[in-house]
Amino acid sequence: MEDTDKIRLSKRMSELGLCSRREADDYIARGLVRVDGVVVSELGSKVFPNQRIDLDRVASEAQAARVTVLINKPIGYVSGQAEKGYQPAAALILPANLWEGDASRQTFRREHLQGLAPAGRLDIDSTGLLVLTQDGRIARQLIGEDSPVDKEYLVRVEGRLNADGLRLLNHGLSLDGEALKPARVWWQNRDQLRFVLNEGKKRQIRRMCELVGLRVVGLKRVRIGKVLLGDLPLGQWRYLAPGERFW
Repeated sequence: MEDTDKIRLSKRMSELGLCSRREADDYIARGLVRVDGVVVSELGSKVFPNQRIDLDRVASEAQAARVTVLINKPIGYVSGQAEKGYQPAAALILPANLWEGDASRQTFRREHLQGLAPAGRLDIDSTGLLVLTQDGRIARQLIGEDSPVDKEYLVRVEGRLNADGLRLLNHGLSLDGEALKPARVWWQNRDQLRFVLNEGKKRQIRRMCELVGLRVVGLKRVRIGKVLLGDLPLGQWRYLAPGERFW
């Protein structure tokens, strides 16, 4: 192989699912990464794609200890930092709100709240599945530009759908001057649509509906990839279980 075939070590670690690129840089700087058995501690180092990369035990244990939380977000909570007097959804992560159906066998600890960030957003006036994670790998998987993970919503609407509206909701609309990716949209019942999206522009579903003559009066996210909202009660949360994957 030529040197031109080399890629940044941190990027390769992210591609392999060892950690996020930010976490990789931290582990490299701390001397916790080996390439073909040799410690590499210089940021910006490059490797060939076929070289073996291993994390030190300390780094592996740190990755394993990172948690991901699933919340059934109620209306009136924001996904990220508190704003305009509204509480962040993370304020719901209390032992009293842990769902009794949680199957993770994880014991709540205060450090689980440190560095916990939303992997995707849900409007303040929407409900349903919201993911907060300490794990950069999961964040990248859910909100990275090349994310393969789709999201499913139940959307209650009012108004009269334009003649060509359902076709346009599936493909043919633009927002902010950009054509939207194809979606899957169909009637769930007489006043409720089901949306499956592969992107997440700001208030995308509400704006899509407005373009075809509909007004959204209720929106709930029910699935992210392979993870379902299921029976998780409104305002409660659970841990992502071992072996549970979004993709």
